[in-house]
Amino acid sequence: MRVALSPAIRTAGTGGLMRLRGAIICFTLAFGLFLSALARDGFDTWIDRTDLPAFLSDTSVEVRDRNGRLLRAYQVGDGIWRLTPGPVDATYLTLLKRYEDKRFDTHAGVDALAIMRAVGQAIWNGRPVSGGSTLTMQVARLLEDGTTGRWSGKLRQMRVALALERRLSKEQILELYLTHAPFGGNLEGVRAASLAWFGKEPRRLTAAQAALLVALPQSPETRRPDRRADAARAARNRVLARMEAQGILPQAEAQAALTERVPATLRPFPALAPHLADRKRAQYPDRLLHDLTLEADAQARLELLIAQAAREAGRAMSAALVVADAKTGEIIASVGSPEYAADRQGFIDMTQAIRSPGSTLKPLVYGLAFDQGLAHPETLIHDGPVQFGRYAPRNFDGQFRGDVRVRDALQMSLNIPVVKLTNALGPSRLMSALHRVGTRPKLPTGKPGLAISLGGIGMSLQDLVQLYASLARGGQGVDLRDDLLITPTETGRVLSPVAAWHVSDILAGLAPPRGAPAGVLAYKTGTSYGHRDAWAIGYDGRHVIGVWMGRADGTPVPGVFGGDLAAPVLFQAFGRLKSAFDPMPPPPAATLILGAAKLPQPLQRFEARSNTTSGNRPSLIFPPHGARLDTQGEALTIKLRGGQAPFVVLANGVPMIHGMQRREFEITNPGQGFSQLVVIDSAGLSDRADIRID
Repeated sequence: MRVALSPAIRTAGTGGLMRLRGAIICFTLAFGLFLSALARDGFDTWIDRTDLPAFLSDTSVEVRDRNGRLLRAYQVGDGIWRLTPGPVDATYLTLLKRYEDKRFDTHAGVDALAIMRAVGQAIWNGRPVSGGSTLTMQVARLLEDGTTGRWSGKLRQMRVALALERRLSKEQILELYLTHAPFGGNLEGVRAASLAWFGKEPRRLTAAQAALLVALPQSPETRRPDRRADAARAARNRVLARMEAQGILPQAEAQAALTERVPATLRPFPALAPHLADRKRAQYPDRLLHDLTLEADAQARLELLIAQAAREAGRAMSAALVVADAKTGEIIASVGSPEYAADRQGFIDMTQAIRSPGSTLKPLVYGLAFDQGLAHPETLIHDGPVQFGRYAPRNFDGQFRGDVRVRDALQMSLNIPVVKLTNALGPSRLMSALHRVGTRPKLPTGKPGLAISLGGIGMSLQDLVQLYASLARGGQGVDLRDDLLITPTETGRVLSPVAAWHVSDILAGLAPPRGAPAGVLAYKTGTSYGHRDAWAIGYDGRHVIGVWMGRADGTPVPGVFGGDLAAPVLFQAFGRLKSAFDPMPPPPAATLILGAAKLPQPLQRFEARSNTTSGNRPSLIFPPHGARLDTQGEALTIKLRGGQAPFVVLANGVPMIHGMQRREFEITNPGQGFSQLVVIDSAGLSDRADIRID
């Protein structure tokens, strides 16, 4: 019988035939050794004794937002992008199996039919036309970083593939391929490839994108789309043509995919919230996955805003921003600097930097004064020269305004009135409130002084946002959290609901920046000594945002004010966060909304109490501080000692009785739960007791 040689073999010449015969002989001998090994040791024993490579290679640490979107990923130690696959497009998986290993779901690791087909095609064509490697064999090669060209390497891959199939499920083997397959450059795995070549997760791919990802691992460097677009396109089109011929892709879809462009450049990996991501990675070095409370789209928009604001502010200016949900304490966005680079000292996370808060603590001082019965928003307070020992505070503009309402004093951010109130409260009470709400203030010296209400203390932007979140929550503090694994936690109550509402109402009346809507935000600005820091912090009915601007190295920026520089950015940040402001809550039922003339006499005007001796200060002897009472809903008995009649008694900031001459009397029961009782005498001196009524 006469056998006709193929045209390739007839024209190959003697040398080509000799090389082909040599290759076949080598394969035959190697395969003979393979069969001999099986015969000698037994197939099962030989496979079971296979030393397998490690299955778990390092994968990139990932930081994700509240919805699972990738915020940032970190390269593994050898500079490789290797991400866990996650959800992968079903069309891609179908094309991959049909093109690379159509019997993947049924074979035991080695596809004998595919090997015989590959050998037969090589003999017929005089050169290798197709490979016989299964996906499992490719995984074996990837795990061992082995060769594909030597027969000994092929046999090793077969043995490892057979062993892998015995120890792992098909899903686990496929996941190893999707994690380790090379896609050009330092990209490994389908997810890294999809992010780098298409800028998106691989859960939804076009037919053209899926075909390109099938073709790239066969020759990742010679088919790199950014370097060899023609080769990449041709390889992709071969996959599409075969899938169309096999009926896997409809003709119209396959033909449309041929017209889609291949990517021309590698896209950068997501790098949102880099400072917070670095902080979480340092905090939990063993975690591969960090699920944060951030919202990726809001974070991206606000990063652009801060970068733009810093550029417009001038050379070397930096900026930072924190957004929190006041109801839950969840941080929605955190921008540590305009650029995560050496320029503008961008590697410094200014949300955590300790800076002087300027006037941003003044609302807390006024709220505490409201709760202590020292003042009401309509109380008159004198803005004039005053001295406390060697300390003589001055207003920012050096002027005095005489008698002003407390409301106006806060809105104008006057220094003298707030120092008077701080002196009456005691600086330690202000420090205690800051600690109670969960912040970590830093004192320049060991003992707090009156200047702390003007910024003579160190605070971070995140701590200030946490403080203002308590104002937005009616005086109840909450710990800000950036990690979904952290349980939401309330801190202490810093103000009564009535006092917190009064503060919010005053701050909402502050004139907004030019072009911004009025009455929608309760906000306060601040400028630290020497114009080193410009602040704006505000909240609506749901969110609180803090903005800091200045120079990261702390050098002064002459002429910079929080109201001019940071306040417009604050309002713009709310505009980029959401389409509409959430309304502010209504006043609590117990809120006293009166003019100064109708207030109880001690609240009509604030007077300095330093000239009144403390020996005759009123003392609330019943109920005592910390008492727990069961009143059965009946009136509450009050017993006083000392002080000068007449007396005023407030419960939770609301006057319950005034003009009282006696020292033992009854007031209306303030109701179940915690209450704060304050008694004020005619000299303006007071005492307080926190009680609980069951």
